[in-house]
Parts: sequence; structure tokens; C-alpha cells
Amino acid sequence: MPSEEDQVMVSIESKNMDRPDESRTPEKTRMDVVHLGDATVARYTLQPGWRWSDCLKPLVGTDSCQAAHLGFVISGRIHIKADDGAETDLGAGDTYRLEPGHDAWVVGDEPLLGLEFESETAETFAKA
Repeated sequence: MPSEEDQVMVSIESKNMDRPDESRTPEKTRMDVVHLGDATVARYTLQPGWRWSDCLKPLVGTDSCQAAHLGFVISGRIHIKADDGAETDLGAGDTYRLEPGHDAWVVGDEPLLGLEFESETAETFAKA
């Protein structure tokens, strides 16, 4: 029979993104990551001039980003170009789901601020 201690489950877990479990800072990139149980959430800031193929490709060594993304843009703009030729711009208030195989770059002079909810991607994106 399980002990009373084994049966206790946390019903609420909360963390503040200003005190992340880890931060990653490749060129023109900042990823703040929190772990909540088996989920991972990342807040990213991409500076003007950021481009995946310039700033992260050298770290991961693939021709295009091979991560899936599920996220929300808080502010700024980004252009996404998929390997299959599809393209779009995302801005404040947009939610998105991206399949692996794309490049992306910040549009304009404002940093892009967003959240990533795809746990595997949030766990590994921008990690050397």
C-alpha cells in the first residue's frame, strides 16, 4: 500500500519567467526557459538583425531549422520561410505552429518577444 507521502500531488505549479531555470544567449538571441512538471515553456527575445540561418544554424549544423514550434508573439515581427516555399509574417497577438524545415528573421527595428510551448523545442532551441 502506498504511503500517504507517495499520494501527495502538487495541484498548482508556477514559475516566473524573470527567474528562469536556465537562459541561453547565442548571437542576438535570449531564451529564458522554465520547467513545469513534464512541460517546458520558453520566452525568447530576438534582436533586430536576427536570422536563424546566421545566428543559430552554426550551432545546430542543419540547412534549416528542424524544430517544430508552437508559440505566441508578444511584440515585434518575424518572417518565416518554409523549405516547401510557404512564407508568412507573424506579429503581436499571432499564435503559430511551424513544422520542421524553415528559416526565419526579425523584420524591422523592434526586437521580437514571444513564447514557445512545444516542450521539446522549448527544451532544446538555441542550446549549444
